[in-house]
Amino acid sequence: MQAILLAAGFGTRLRPYTEHRPKPLFPIINRPLLIILLQKLRDAGCTRIVVNCHHLADQIKNELVADPDIHVQHEPEILGIGGSLRKALPHFSNEPVLVMNGDIYHDIDLAALYNCHQRNQYKVTLAMHDFPRFNTVAVSGDRICSFKKCNQGMKLAFTGIHVVDPEVLELIPSSGFFHIIDLYQKLAREAQVGVFNTGNCFWRDIGTPADYLDLHRELLTDVEGKFRWHVAASAHVGSDVVLTDWGVIGEGCVVGSGVCLARSVVWDNAVVASGSVVENAIVMDGGDGE
Repeated sequence: MQAILLAAGFGTRLRPYTEHRPKPLFPIINRPLLIILLQKLRDAGCTRIVVNCHHLADQIKNELVADPDIHVQHEPEILGIGGSLRKALPHFSNEPVLVMNGDIYHDIDLAALYNCHQRNQYKVTLAMHDFPRFNTVAVSGDRICSFKKCNQGMKLAFTGIHVVDPEVLELIPSSGFFHIIDLYQKLAREAQVGVFNTGNCFWRDIGTPADYLDLHRELLTDVEGKFRWHVAASAHVGSDVVLTDWGVIGEGCVVGSGVCLARSVVWDNAVVASGSVVENAIVMDGGDGE
């Protein structure tokens, strides 16, 4: 089983945070999302993995430098998903490729998706779910009708995870930017794009600061609806600090005395000055936050 994890984007909706750290390296309860997703790929049986990068590429490379089994594909120019897949094609064998966005947190069964693709007759199989905020893709039965507005089928949301045959990637121009949905729209008209319905999966996009914080709220809430804080062992928390609702304090953080923190994520090595009141915020290295 082989895969590509897409980690090249700018993350413009997450500025100013993505001016300092690429979105796939945002910590999720003190673990980089990239590392969480790579573990999911390995757990599903992926033994050949490509990770692409562009924005703040050196940070992605440094995160993966100790993992020689992963091919890091540096892209000096933005290629789009299609261009990135075409560039990665020489690193794959003649088997289906699992494609996953690097900015989503999920519990989708990747092995089941891959097996579904191998069993069906389609050239591409998309993992789909019912997520009203993003329900824009027309689906009929087990196939995609259209990625554009139309009156056919029911509407579902694309999870950003799919499996594609190498012969499809060969249809993409060998260089330059390419929007993969343009090709998939053509294949959908030819009834060549299948659906893997993920059912009641847990899936969250961390595309905005509010989305990122809300993911932590969900992960830090137990089945009884009680909140908790996750404080790294190496963090230094001063006296009379009040932690309200939920949140995270990262490794090496210094939280001064008399601080009030609520519904916030404090990144590794950040400093929160004594007496500060921080609510609904991401606190970056050096104490910057919103």
